[in-house]
Amino acid sequence: MTTPDIAARRVLGACAALMVGTLTLTACGGSANATDDKGGKDSPKTSTAKITISAKDGSTSASINATGVKVSDGKLTDVKMTVSGSGQTVAGAISADGSTWKPKEQLDRGTKYQIAATAKDANGLTAAANSIFTTVTSANSFIGTYTPDDGSTVGVGMPVSFTFDKAITDRKAVQSHITVNSSSGQQVVGHWFGNQRLDFRPQDYWKAGSKVTMKIDLDGVQGANGVYGVQKKTVSFTVGRSQVSTVDANTQTMTVVRDGRTIKSVPISAGSAEHTTYNGQMVISEKFVQTRMNGSTVGFGGEYDIPDVPHAMRLTSSGTFIHGNYWYNKGNPPFGRSGTSHGCVGLADVQGAQGDTQAKWFFDNTLVGDVVIVKNSPDTTVSPDNGLNGWNMSWSAWTAGSAV
Repeated sequence: MTTPDIAARRVLGACAALMVGTLTLTACGGSANATDDKGGKDSPKTSTAKITISAKDGSTSASINATGVKVSDGKLTDVKMTVSGSGQTVAGAISADGSTWKPKEQLDRGTKYQIAATAKDANGLTAAANSIFTTVTSANSFIGTYTPDDGSTVGVGMPVSFTFDKAITDRKAVQSHITVNSSSGQQVVGHWFGNQRLDFRPQDYWKAGSKVTMKIDLDGVQGANGVYGVQKKTVSFTVGRSQVSTVDANTQTMTVVRDGRTIKSVPISAGSAEHTTYNGQMVISEKFVQTRMNGSTVGFGGEYDIPDVPHAMRLTSSGTFIHGNYWYNKGNPPFGRSGTSHGCVGLADVQGAQGDTQAKWFFDNTLVGDVVIVKNSPDTTVSPDNGLNGWNMSWSAWTAGSAV
């Protein structure tokens, strides 16, 4: 049974509890308001430096060329990049002004990396940023193998030629990110041979002595569904003197013209009646002091297999060369008289590629990119995509094959 005194004490106790609760709430509210009134005097100060890592945390298609670190309103103090898992350090350098960091080498495709970066603002306050990411994989990227090489000197017929390792479906996007310019001022246009080869050339041969520069800006460019470019570089080459050599299959001679002047007439032996030589303008794409020629690799079965063909210069990808011949009939030399080859253009030579021979002279006086024209052969004109031989296409047909 509850007495009046006990009931009164319970009410007073409840009121006291309520008052304590009220005081507690009031005290908390008053403290928050005080902090606001003091402008955050007691909260930690934050650095104004803002770090940006180009490869976002968790991304799976990061660039192998453009990945790096930048900072605004501060300077980078330390950047560490490692290969995730192995912990292998990726070398890099902070710029002199402390605003950027870049790896020293191109990154590997399909590799997981980690970047940890710190910076300080003008007040010495530190900021930090981290990212773990994976670069674009080989399966999801494409690369173009190109010729000529950077820094090379080539003949006037040398085109710029790209062969891509994957089929390109967006040709316009890819071609528009490759520019080729000449110091001669010649207009240079690209032409697609199928979906994996893109060549560039001017309407006429390059001007002798000109410098050609190609800028490859394919990094991140989508060439096909889910397939992106990874190349970003500038390549330049020099065009040497003009040399165009004309092979006449009727007379079995080759006339070498340099800078508009005939410097030599060379007796040759072109293709036989059964194995004729292509007509047309052909560009020398490779040179070998000696090389093996096996008929089975070009559709001639076991008709020949010569392990040391001297002074060989490639004219077509299908196997046409201009080269030295030491196995000819010494009692009845064919040079200047008759065609005896399987479609190549032969010059008198000796085994071992030594000695003062017609073949050695021509080899020593030839640049990759020089032009060899064959005429009066009963064969057809060489296909423009058989080797670097796009000169056998009219300018209107060439420009029609451009995607831009």
